Amino acid sequence: MSTHFAIGWDVGGWNCDKNPQSRDSIVILDSTGSIVGVPWRNNLRKELNSANNSQEWIESLFRLCQAETPKAKFRVTMAIDTPLAFSEEFVELVTGLRQSGIVGDFQTNAYLFRQTERHLFARGFKPMSAINHQIGSQATKGMHALAKFTPTRESCGVWTDGAGIRAIETYPSASRHTRVVTGLIGGIDLGNEDKQDALVCAAVAFLFETNPASLDAPPHNVPAREGWIWTPITGA
Repeated sequence: MSTHFAIGWDVGGWNCDKNPQSRDSIVILDSTGSIVGVPWRNNLRKELNSANNSQEWIESLFRLCQAETPKAKFRVTMAIDTPLAFSEEFVELVTGLRQSGIVGDFQTNAYLFRQTERHLFARGFKPMSAINHQIGSQATKGMHALAKFTPTRESCGVWTDGAGIRAIETYPSASRHTRVVTGLIGGIDLGNEDKQDALVCAAVAFLFETNPASLDAPPHNVPAREGWIWTPITGA
């Protein structure tokens, strides 16, 4: 049986090396939930450009975290904190100039928010919009990584390279104070908000592998190409 690693990626903009307040951060957890190597923070643009395939991409993340890539076969789940798709309504608008009809309140505006984000609003959270909140740089960076390294949609909200690497989207603000996440990483202080968010992402990736029933899964009516934000279920 192959070893599993959970990787959390808090995404910074394409040129985040010029922004001291927000940068890419990576945290890796092993199959016991322990941190591998040293959590890393800077800009991943160079690694995104230089890696030729998913294996090289993952190896570069281990190097950045000052850890050796395992020699034995292993699997990876990467949880990413940035929108990894746009809404069906937005895509139809910009590609075919097809309007969606009546536009409602801010949090129900289907041009600004996917179904998964509208679902989070209904749960009492306030997710950001790739269109409205100036995180388009981060969103395109995450989508670029999907397209290059894990381009196959396994199911709604799950992408894969077909060889043991999966990518999902998550939202640290809706996850960090839940029982299942604090039970795994509670008490760990990495001293930086980006690293702390990456740690929460890694915890969600760990739960996706070990306790998927603890995560809020997409309903059947969610458009597959919109993806899904994986967070612990209410009360978890």
